Amino acid sequence: MTAVANRGRMPSPRRRGRARASSILLLIAALVASAVVLLPIAVIVFTAFKPVGEVNAYPPTLLPENWTLDNLIAIFRELPFARLILNSFVFAGGVTAFALVFDSLAAYALARLDFRGSRVLLIAIIASLMIPFQATLVPIYQLVSDLGWVNSYAGLIAPRAADAFGIFFLRQFFLSLPRDLDNAARLDGASEWRIFTSVVIPNAKPALLTLAIFTFVNNWNDLLWPLVFTTDAEMGTITSGLTLLTGPGGIIPQGVMMAGSLIAVLPLVIMFLLVQRRFIESVASTGLK
Repeated sequence: MTAVANRGRMPSPRRRGRARASSILLLIAALVASAVVLLPIAVIVFTAFKPVGEVNAYPPTLLPENWTLDNLIAIFRELPFARLILNSFVFAGGVTAFALVFDSLAAYALARLDFRGSRVLLIAIIASLMIPFQATLVPIYQLVSDLGWVNSYAGLIAPRAADAFGIFFLRQFFLSLPRDLDNAARLDGASEWRIFTSVVIPNAKPALLTLAIFTFVNNWNDLLWPLVFTTDAEMGTITSGLTLLTGPGGIIPQGVMMAGSLIAVLPLVIMFLLVQRRFIESVASTGLK
C-alpha cells in the first residue's frame, strides 16, 4: 500500500517534461534579458578603449582591435574631471546624508507621534509627490539665487536635504515596527529622542540603506539639477561636465564620452557591491531581533 501511495504522488513523465521545458524557457528568457541589459554597458566599456578610427568605423565593431588609454587620458585633459568627480561625491553624498537625517525624523513624527494636523501634513507630503519637478525648478532657482548660493555646494544640496518620497517610505516602514518596543522604552523612562536613536533606527537599517542607495544613485546620475544651479565648470558634476565635451566642428568625441561615462559608473558599481552585502546582513539581523 505504501509503495502504491508513493507511486501515486510521484509526478508523471508528462508533468516532469513540462516542468523541465518551463525551466529551460525561463533560463533562456533570463539570458536574453541579461544580454539586453548588459549590452549597453559592454558598448561603453569597449568603446572607452577604442582609438578614434575604430570608434567612427563602419560597420561598427564591439571589441577594439587596438586597445588604447587615450580616451581616459583625454577626459582629464579636456575637462577638470577630478574636480567633477569630487563635486559629484559631495553633492550626492551630502544630499543622501541630510535626507536620511531629516526624512527619518519627519517619518518618525508622522508614524509614532500623535499631534494635531499630522494627517493633513501627511496628505500634503503625499500630494507634493504629484507635482512635477520642473514646475518647482524656477522658484527654487530664484530662491537659491537670492541667497547667493548659485555655483556652491549649499545651492546643490540644501534644496534636496529632505524628500517627500523618503519621508513616506520611512513612515511606512516605521509603522511596521511593533509599538511594544516604544512602550517598553517609555516605561523605562526613555525620551522620544532616545527611543528614536536606540530603538527605531537600529531596527530600520534595511529601509535606511535602501533609501540611501536610491537617493545617492538618483543624485549622482542627475543632469538637470547641477546643470541649472551651476554655471561654473569647476562646480559641475560628472553628468553636467560631460555635456561640455565637444570636438572640432562641434562633433562629440564618442570615445572620450564613453570613457567619462565608464568612470562615472564605476563608483556606483563599487558602492552597490559593498552596500548589497551590508543590506543582506542587516535584513537577517533585523529579522532575528
